Amino acid sequence: MWRGFLLWGLLSRSLVYLGFNRAAMKFVDEVTIRVEAGAGGNGCLSFRREKYIPRGGPDGGDGGTGGSVLLVANPNLNTLVDFRHQRIFRAERGQDGAGGDCTGKRGGDLRIRVPVGTIAYEADTDELIGELMEPEQALLVARGGSRGLGNTRFKSSTNRAPRKTIPGRPGEARNLRLELKLLADVGLLGLPNAGKSTLIRAISNARPKVAGYPFTTLYPHLGMVQIETHRGFIVADIPGIIEDASEGAGLGLQFLRHLARTRLLLHLVELSPDDDRSDPATDIRTIADELGKYSLELAERERWLVFTKVDLLPIADRQWRCDKVVEELGWEGPVFQISGWTGEGCRELSLHVMEHLDELQDQ
Repeated sequence: MWRGFLLWGLLSRSLVYLGFNRAAMKFVDEVTIRVEAGAGGNGCLSFRREKYIPRGGPDGGDGGTGGSVLLVANPNLNTLVDFRHQRIFRAERGQDGAGGDCTGKRGGDLRIRVPVGTIAYEADTDELIGELMEPEQALLVARGGSRGLGNTRFKSSTNRAPRKTIPGRPGEARNLRLELKLLADVGLLGLPNAGKSTLIRAISNARPKVAGYPFTTLYPHLGMVQIETHRGFIVADIPGIIEDASEGAGLGLQFLRHLARTRLLLHLVELSPDDDRSDPATDIRTIADELGKYSLELAERERWLVFTKVDLLPIADRQWRCDKVVEELGWEGPVFQISGWTGEGCRELSLHVMEHLDELQDQ
């Protein structure tokens, strides 16, 4: 009997562990792969030999050019998880030349599909190779080897039977580090359980997990906020940031890169924390400090203050609590009060964000 209980306990723990890992592996934003372009085909050494033409001369054809490796942006992808299973990519080799002045077939290019927003670096030197910011944009990362030359190329009036050929050259090979930066107009910042996932569910088509405990968001989410039929913006939700995140604590730091391309940051803070938690002003300063440690450029980006979970407070207490925090911080930017659970203030916030993005677009 006790063996059955022990086996059931181990099985349950394994299923929980596998479930967590499966959720964490859904989003991968950095991988290292190896790409190898195809070598060029060799030139052919051949002489024309027919029944009535015993000395027809050289007729060795050239080889084909090796295939190149290209990264192509695919708008239907949003993660690099596929590269966890395949790390080496090889393009097709060029075909060798043949007699009768036949040129070898060119090797086919290898087109590797990656998400829009992928940045390619040379892994060994950390040199930037290029970025893929537009759908179907292509980036050459390894050029195919040049073709070899057949002996026909070397015939002359003084050398009627050349035996010289040139072999095809090998293609480029390199290790690549692919880094994904999600393309979003607006980024959500805040401590764990500040209401970021609830807000993105309320205003967009994204459906991240929402629960009453911290760190329910394990990887970034993108959501499309539709204001009108052909008017809207994209918002990015990343895991919550905690104190000392710049030193590796928590989950949020490794995903801050996804806010690098945003034009506006919404700083979410719970207006009515529990008694055993720090006050909202301290929470805001904590995020601001960690943001500055990570990137000064990101810390200087325009940031709006959004007080969340206002439905937990009496209407009469909301404004003075909000004013108290704003005064303590000396905040001069826009301030909003919302409840992602009830939807209060979410539509107004979305409209102000859209109007601001339109103004930035016109500048």
